[in-house]
Amino acid sequence: MSAAVSVKLLGPLQVAVNGERVPLTAGRLCALLAVLALSPGRTVTIDRLATAVWADEDPPGNIRRSVQTYVARLRNALGTSTISTESTGYVLHADPEDIDIHQFVRLVGAASTAPDGTLERARLAKALDLWRGMPFEGVPCASLEASEAPWLLESYLTALERRIDLDISIGRHEGLVVELSRLTASHPLRESLWARLLLTLKKSGRRADALVRYETIRSRIADELGTNPDPVLQQIHAELLVR
Repeated sequence: MSAAVSVKLLGPLQVAVNGERVPLTAGRLCALLAVLALSPGRTVTIDRLATAVWADEDPPGNIRRSVQTYVARLRNALGTSTISTESTGYVLHADPEDIDIHQFVRLVGAASTAPDGTLERARLAKALDLWRGMPFEGVPCASLEASEAPWLLESYLTALERRIDLDISIGRHEGLVVELSRLTASHPLRESLWARLLLTLKKSGRRADALVRYETIRSRIADELGTNPDPVLQQIHAELLVR
C-alpha cells in the first residue's frame, strides 16, 4: 500500500507521510517536491523538474542523472512508493485533497456553485483557512514564484473579497473594519479592498473615518501610479460627501 503524502504549499512548506511530519531542509528537495505536488498523479517532465531545482543556476551536464539523484533523496525521505519513474519524468502518488493548493481550488469552485450565501460563505471560509502565508514560502524556486504564485494570490484575494461581500450583506461591519484595515495595509494598491473598507466604514456610521481613508488611498495612487482612484472608489467618495 502506498504511503499517504500530504503537502502544504500555501505558506511555509509542510510535508507529512501517514500523518507524521517529514522535515525537508534542502532547498532543492523542497523545490522538487513542490513542483511534483502541483501535479499529483501525473507525470512531471525531467526538464520541468530541472527548471525548478536549479532555477537561475546553470544546470548540471547530465540533467537526467542529476534529477534522478534528487528524486532518490526525496524517495528516501518520503518512502519509496511515493514517487514512481516514467519514461519522461516522475509521478508523485498523492491524493489532490492532501495537497492544500488543490483543495483550495476545489473549495473555491464549490463555493461558486453553492445554492445559498450561507453555504457559499462556509466553503469560502474553509478554503481561506488553508492559507498560512504566501504560496511556496521558503521554497527556493523562481519558476514557481513567477508562474504559480501570482494566480494563486489573486484567487485568494478574489475569494476573500467575495467572503467579505457576503459578510457585508448580512451586516457584519464592525469586525470587518479591523480585517480590511489589515488587508489594505498588506495590499496597499488593491483598490477593491479599499472600496470595501470605505463601504464598511460608511455602513458602520463612521463617515469621517471613511473620508480620511479615501484621502490615504487617493494620495498613494497619485504618488505611486500618477493617476486617480478607480470609478468605484470615486463613487463611494461622492456618496460619503452627501450627508
